[in-house]
Amino acid sequence: MQYRQLGRSGMRVSTLCLGTMNFGPRTSEAAAFEILNNATNAGINFIDTADQYGGHLGVGTTESLLGRWLKEDGSRRHKLVLATKVHEPMSEDVNDRGLSARHIRNACEASLRRLGIDHIDLYQMHHFDRSVPVDEIWLAMDRLIADGKITYVGSSNFPGWAIAQANERTMARGRPGLVSEQSLYNLVERRAELEVLPACREYGLGVIPWSPLAGGLLAEPSSAGEGRRQSEDALAERARRADQLSRFESLCAQLGETMSAVALAWLLHQEPVTATIIGPADPDQLSSVLCVPGISLSRETLDAIDDIFPPCGEAPEAYAW
Repeated sequence: MQYRQLGRSGMRVSTLCLGTMNFGPRTSEAAAFEILNNATNAGINFIDTADQYGGHLGVGTTESLLGRWLKEDGSRRHKLVLATKVHEPMSEDVNDRGLSARHIRNACEASLRRLGIDHIDLYQMHHFDRSVPVDEIWLAMDRLIADGKITYVGSSNFPGWAIAQANERTMARGRPGLVSEQSLYNLVERRAELEVLPACREYGLGVIPWSPLAGGLLAEPSSAGEGRRQSEDALAERARRADQLSRFESLCAQLGETMSAVALAWLLHQEPVTATIIGPADPDQLSSVLCVPGISLSRETLDAIDDIFPPCGEAPEAYAW
């Protein structure tokens, strides 16, 4: 396994981040525990979740499952970088959502209880909340840091300007601000390159791409499985991009690697990506991507990938320079 510093922080995380959204609603507890054991045995030390994860089993389900796994062996906690998120609705209560100082405080306490831990390493804002002043958000985050309940703060799904705003406000107060941004980014969805990635480079944030395989579009057709990958929309998108995907599949075959592995490895070649999320639903899916950190793509290969999946460029050069 390879490790990188998370943005400008001193904390080092594995370049594969184990996403847990499937744990509970799609992956049984026994299978989730097996994935967690295999992942940590392979050197993955970065685990990502969210307070809302749980699907039809209810919000908080995934955090509670992780808490039970951590409780099995008390030595696990200190070896891991645990990340969770706040923002999404947790009940019908109008105040049980968003990024108000009240909700951030209450949600953090609830996540700590479910996880059975005394602090969260990376506390991420799941979405940008336009209704809350940024100073109110940082009032709550600073208090949680001072109380030892969180160590670092990250964002997720933030626009570039909001990343800049958040860090300018915190820098003016002598605070570290955001250290990471979890963003939608993959070979077929490269709009983060316009402003999000440049903002992250400028302010020293590590990028953690989610949906790195574009909902299975960049995975091997034979491994498409059931569920959303076989939905009408997914099949239509695969048909629309048939030429691109065929060219990409041929390139991967020439490299002797799977499409999934190359798509994930490509992300790790993009600055300022620190780690990419993998979301295995079963142990075999995990095993199939553990090779990714060791895949080195040549400049020629990266150029060939760009030819298949053209980059967006950077703003304003992408549209007005």
